[in-house]
Amino acid sequence: MTTPWTLNENRVFSSNPAVRSRAADLYGTIADLPIVAPHGHVAPELLADAHARFTNPAELFIIPDHYVFRMLYSQGVPMESLGVPREDGGPIETDPRAIWRTFCEHFHLFQGTPTGLWMKAELVQLFGVDVRPSAETADALYDQIDARLKDDDFTVRALFERFNVEFLTTTDAATADLSVHASIQADGLPVGPTFRPDAAMQIAHPDWRSTLDALGERSGVTITSLNEFREALRVRRQQFVDRGAKATDHGLFTSFIEPLGEQQAESLFKRGLAGEATTEDAEAFHAHMLFEMAGMSVDDGLVMQVHFGSRRNHHTQIYERFGLDKGADIPVAMDFTRGLHSLLNAYGSDPRFRLVTFTLDESTYARELAPMAGHYPALRLGAPWWFFDSVLGFERFLDRVVETAGVYNLAGFNDDTRAFASIPARHDVWRRAVSNWLAGQVERGLVDADAAPDMARWLAYDAAKSAYRLT
Repeated sequence: MTTPWTLNENRVFSSNPAVRSRAADLYGTIADLPIVAPHGHVAPELLADAHARFTNPAELFIIPDHYVFRMLYSQGVPMESLGVPREDGGPIETDPRAIWRTFCEHFHLFQGTPTGLWMKAELVQLFGVDVRPSAETADALYDQIDARLKDDDFTVRALFERFNVEFLTTTDAATADLSVHASIQADGLPVGPTFRPDAAMQIAHPDWRSTLDALGERSGVTITSLNEFREALRVRRQQFVDRGAKATDHGLFTSFIEPLGEQQAESLFKRGLAGEATTEDAEAFHAHMLFEMAGMSVDDGLVMQVHFGSRRNHHTQIYERFGLDKGADIPVAMDFTRGLHSLLNAYGSDPRFRLVTFTLDESTYARELAPMAGHYPALRLGAPWWFFDSVLGFERFLDRVVETAGVYNLAGFNDDTRAFASIPARHDVWRRAVSNWLAGQVERGLVDADAAPDMARWLAYDAAKSAYRLT
């Protein structure tokens, strides 16, 4: 008789009985709190249609999730065989059952990974799966999941309600059409946009002029100068605020956010207009505009999020064939002490400013980020993301920052996901990890037992609401 595939109720918790028992008690106080998801990448169009549903298991679990297909690709599975669309419209696998079979044949690759932890929770809790995915079980599981997806309680909106989402944000280009969000909000869903202007600042990119034209059209500002560019950004930011945005989001390869002189900034902008900007010009201009974004946040109240230390699209061939966000981002070293000096000296003590930092360079947690968050009132530390959105990643983060910054200078958790069904699973892993870490601190006498429940609630729920000014 085959043993049913089930979830361990003590998953993530310590093997030490005292810590495990206390962790379970703490987790019980926060497990059912509403989900606050102030940064993520779920497509707003997915939520705009009241009747939208995922049409098959491959569309739900595999095609949109680079955490999934990057692992299979690392073992030689072509992305085309997983249904990942090509930029040139070239041939890919379109049979969802074939895609699902390929995934199930390689499911063992996810043992010991956070993706495996999330996927198991989704399959067991949402779909009642009780056998491990494999080549032998693939077709039966496909039929089981496919049948559930046809139920009325598996529409996207029905799942949204079941997930107990109190607030969710999407991530949207500066040129995005916000009428989609208007439609979502008209139906009463607590979903807002996030202003991400990176593409509008990349003056050396071949598509920058078309992005600039779109920005001008959305804002109603004709852009022929740096001042007009600034005005267009301010207009769009306000349009996002009016549509319920709480934050901006920026990606930066380096940690240096430095202002330029007005003449130099204008000169770089003109080089971009002339199609003459170099990579170095683009990096300097982007760093300058991020400094200006901080000033705009002081004016309009949008929280400024910056994701540092990701060398995007490291694999050139994959980028050229499949485009952005295909799992080939690689961490690089950061220097926050020097890089954020100008920004924090200008705005770090201004009560109107809020900066949330995320990094892929773990070495900076204790050395730089925690000391800065323990001093500058405007700074909050975002949770580990991308490769470190994991049990051990959370533990390392808490070990390295709390002694210096405390828990109340942390921004809580962001799921940062494109895979809609994984939202509750990701938040659950964070809540379990937080409970286990606090239980260990109590057992060591480093945290008072009666303080731990409030700290757990803060990290699971209140911190995100505070950091993003949702209260």
